[in-house]
Amino acid sequence: MDQKKTGQFLKTLRNEKGITQEQLAKKFNVTNRSVSRWETGSNLPDISLLVEIADFYDVDVREIIDGERKSEMMDKETREVADKMAVYAGNEKSNLLRFIQVASIAGVFLSLIAMVLQGLSYESDLRRTGAMFATFAVFIVMCVITLYVTGLLQRISKHRKAVKTIKIITIVAMAAGTYYQLMAGLILLLGISSMLIAPIKVTHDTADYNTYIHNVKPAGVSNEYSMGTRPMFDVFPEKIEVPATEFQIMYYNPWDSQYICYMTLDYGSGYEAEISRLKKIGVDDYKGIYTVTGEPEGYDLIAMDSDEYFGFVYAMIPEGSAGSGNTKITYCCVVFCNYALDVNVHKYMPDKYLLPGFDGSDHNPYKKEKMKDG
Repeated sequence: MDQKKTGQFLKTLRNEKGITQEQLAKKFNVTNRSVSRWETGSNLPDISLLVEIADFYDVDVREIIDGERKSEMMDKETREVADKMAVYAGNEKSNLLRFIQVASIAGVFLSLIAMVLQGLSYESDLRRTGAMFATFAVFIVMCVITLYVTGLLQRISKHRKAVKTIKIITIVAMAAGTYYQLMAGLILLLGISSMLIAPIKVTHDTADYNTYIHNVKPAGVSNEYSMGTRPMFDVFPEKIEVPATEFQIMYYNPWDSQYICYMTLDYGSGYEAEISRLKKIGVDDYKGIYTVTGEPEGYDLIAMDSDEYFGFVYAMIPEGSAGSGNTKITYCCVVFCNYALDVNVHKYMPDKYLLPGFDGSDHNPYKKEKMKDG
């Protein structure tokens, strides 16, 4: 078969009809490019179109294939075979198209559901942000594919106002999606950079105590260590005016203030007065918060101020030491925000002072429960 010869014959037939490539393309619902490729011989019409083209030019299919007119017309049997082949090919294409249409519509709904579910459980981190952006991109692609395979895109393209409206809606939606993705990424980037830049401050000098704890400043003056002025820190003494047998404060502020402190003070003759002050504060219902199960082994809690969001500040004495001549009191705090610490509490607090069961890690069960409820 000589495709060049067939193409030239198709061009001759079109010229004899006195129509343009564009008119012929509209007649058979194809593109101008397709007609051009037929007539140059670089491609040939689908078999489903071949009979229609032959009828339109009033020639037989064999003449088109051979690229020249024949003295005899194709017999009835040959034409019937060609018609059946065309119908068969059309049915095959129709079945395939129907499958693609159903699959593309299902893809649109699944990607939309995925976006909604990701939005409901969204947390600002790089992995989740990337996943949402990818899902949004898949949703847009599936929408375009669905419009194309269902024929809606071709219909819409004939209405300029509809095309313009869709373009505007698409641009606005993509701009809004991009904006929120960029903002989430920026917040995440700022959070990561602040964690990398912010120093962890550790002091063993009691002279630094009021720099971090009870460091109230005059109105209008910024206070970096503002968490140290929270009422829960009332468990701690206003000042350290007695000897400290051990003392450490860890302060970290990548985004919000975090404190891990412990100190043991020897009150001597002032012991009973301090015990009286602490007993007035009392021990609140702290068990269960951050999976805490009770007081540290070997110690009795004298005062406890706990918070479901901020953590614990407490004071304790050795178990059974009341009336034994003991004059020492140990104070501890683990204070933070957003239901999790950014540091390893075991690095900055002796385990013997830590509340049993405490879990302040980023993925602690208490945080998961609160985030689910909130």
